[in-house]
Amino acid sequence: MAEACVYAGLAGDTGPGWPLSTGLYRSRGGSGAWEPIGESLSPAPQVRAIAADPRRPGRVTIGTQTGLLRSDDYGEHWKPLSAPRPQLAVWSLLNHPRQPNTMLAGYEPCAIYRTTDDGVSWQLLKIDVAFPDITLNPQPQPKRVTGMAIDPNEPEAIYASIEVGGLLRSLDGGRSWSCVTDGLYLVDDAVDLHRVVVNPARAGAVTLIGRIGTFRSEDRGAHWKKLPVPTLTARGTYCRDLVLAPDDPSIVYVAAGTAFDGDKGVVFSSSDDGRSWSAMDLGVTPKSTIFVFAIDTRQPEHLYCASNGGEFFWSRDRGRKWTANPLPAGATRVYSLAVGP
Repeated sequence: MAEACVYAGLAGDTGPGWPLSTGLYRSRGGSGAWEPIGESLSPAPQVRAIAADPRRPGRVTIGTQTGLLRSDDYGEHWKPLSAPRPQLAVWSLLNHPRQPNTMLAGYEPCAIYRTTDDGVSWQLLKIDVAFPDITLNPQPQPKRVTGMAIDPNEPEAIYASIEVGGLLRSLDGGRSWSCVTDGLYLVDDAVDLHRVVVNPARAGAVTLIGRIGTFRSEDRGAHWKKLPVPTLTARGTYCRDLVLAPDDPSIVYVAAGTAFDGDKGVVFSSSDDGRSWSAMDLGVTPKSTIFVFAIDTRQPEHLYCASNGGEFFWSRDRGRKWTANPLPAGATRVYSLAVGP
């Protein structure tokens, strides 16, 4: 089997005054040299979302500050898709688990667009929800769709993690939505969310991560419990990415660190569906938060992760041994990572 391509995108926060990076890189197998791709794109892309398609070799879609772009030749050439230009940025992309021509795109400000014809046309999924008051007062917080998941057992069930706003849920294919993490809050920590996944082996089993940890619901978001990911600071563990093993959803990986701009990164793994956790030995201690994590769906023992500061690591044995392959000097603020055939 040919080695997959690993894609890493640079970006940054959209808030005023925050530093930004631009660029998209490719490595064969994660062990090969990093090549800049998409350099002909104008403006230089801020890449916060990448979706490689395991069903279509060479197919990769990226979300940028100007919209969606697609390549069918491993990033050598790009074409814009007809999805609307975002006001600020595209933050997330999701290939439908059962429908190969369906994709969702999550935007900032909060919006979700869907295509069912392989990107030819896009439909806005109307989101009319009341976000938690703590995220609106005294100062409104950003509302960006940082992650999306579709329950393959219940394809009408769609979940979207919002930074900063909690978890949105639709049980009717996106026709109506509700916020399922509203409650009594003194601060917005618990609703600053970064990713959501659904266990394909158990309908309604939803896991999400955010600023202060990892949480689980067994009833489609009606009730929640905190999973015992080790605590890195008194405030909690800043969790940035969340992935289930494609061949065994009881294996869970969380990319984390001490803070958004933390000075230590770590990958936690669980082999028992989140009941217990251990920190993976990356060979060195990353000097910044691990922001992104990816798995080769064709070879689930092949794992990849990258830190906000541009450190990159790959493993061929489910994380028992890792090898470093840092991105080029200056390639920092790694906000997206994907692997595809």
